[in-house]
Parts: sequence; C-alpha cells; structure tokens
Amino acid sequence: MTLQIHLETLKERHAALDARILDEDQRPRPDTDTLTRLKVEKLHVKEEIERLRGRDH
Repeated sequence: MTLQIHLETLKERHAALDARILDEDQRPRPDTDTLTRLKVEKLHVKEEIERLRGRDH
C-alpha cells in the first residue's frame, strides 16, 4: 500500500469515527464510555495521519 493510499484510508476512517461520535452524541442519553472510546480512537488516527504526513515531507 502506498503512503498516499494509506493516508486516504486513515482520513476516511477519521471521518467515519467523527460521524459515529456525532450520532452517539445526538442520542437522548449518549453512552459516555462509547463516546470516550470513539474519541480516543479518532485521536490515534489523527496522530497516525500527522506522523505519516511528517514522514512524507
């Protein structure tokens, strides 16, 4: 997998996690454990994107 394809895959995963966070947050009684888990996962994806971008430049 090329770096560019990997970055695009990570960006898509980041966007999907963002959508899941929004969906969960809109529920009448959001599950805080789920929100926390999703936010941590989203942060890890963002950090991986930034790490790979730094390697690309």
